[in-house]
Amino acid sequence: MNLRQIEVFRAIMLTGSISGAARLLSVSQPAVSRLLAYTEDRLGLKLFARITGRLKATPEARRLFDEVDEVYQGVQRINDLAAALRTGSTGRLRVVGSPSLGESVLPAALALFRELHPAVQAEVHTLTLADLVRQVAINRADVGLTMLPVEHPNITVTVICEGRLMCVCRRDHPLAVCEKVAPGDLTGFPLIAYDRETPFGMIVWGYLDRAPQTLRPSVIVRFTPMACALVQAGAGVAITDEFVMTGRTWPDLVAKPLTPKVPLRIRQLVPRDAPMSRLARSFSTVLRSVLPFPDPSGEA
Repeated sequence: MNLRQIEVFRAIMLTGSISGAARLLSVSQPAVSRLLAYTEDRLGLKLFARITGRLKATPEARRLFDEVDEVYQGVQRINDLAAALRTGSTGRLRVVGSPSLGESVLPAALALFRELHPAVQAEVHTLTLADLVRQVAINRADVGLTMLPVEHPNITVTVICEGRLMCVCRRDHPLAVCEKVAPGDLTGFPLIAYDRETPFGMIVWGYLDRAPQTLRPSVIVRFTPMACALVQAGAGVAITDEFVMTGRTWPDLVAKPLTPKVPLRIRQLVPRDAPMSRLARSFSTVLRSVLPFPDPSGEA
């Protein structure tokens, strides 16, 4: 039985007549009669008999109806799911991001996204750059966010925001009164920095190496949220991206722009070989609405 035969058979069972089934399906009675006769012939079963002028289902038809109704309900569920996916009222969104963005930008974007799609399940992971790129490249993530350059044949990269490196210190620190911080201004203060071999560490040390005297870090960390936590605890000063300082996570810290300016760009990563889902496109729009957009041409 194909779906049309199932639909006609079910309509006859529900209404108890050819005419009732025709009205339910908005088709002619002869069309229903012909399809019923064809179905009985194909199945080799008598599904209905006329008794005292009324159409009565045979025992075989009643047994068949139980299965047919399950199939019909399954088709309805498929249609309902398709409608929900079309409107974005259900589904799952998978997002991966760098730890810095996971501390600041991602929570704000996801909170707003949840307001628009309360029935959608969001799966969020903060990862190293290599793991982040891998998840997007193999379609394990719908959207990835990083501040580091990415080149991969299976990924489409879009720059969606530009920020800069900042010097982060406590509000009671001598550098807190500075309008801008130069590499030489960091001399003499305990410095929280990053391994030179990491992608973000290479960017930061490209700036720190401009200092007149060699700067030696007191603490080496992997990610900027840990650097900020150490600064807040009084362990020293740190160079971070400005995005990690958005929100209210670090109330005791201030961020001062570096001079010369070191730009940082937030990059959105999506799989190249698959179109973005409606949910991914919606999240991308929400993400852009919560990002700061400093003038990329403005030099400090």
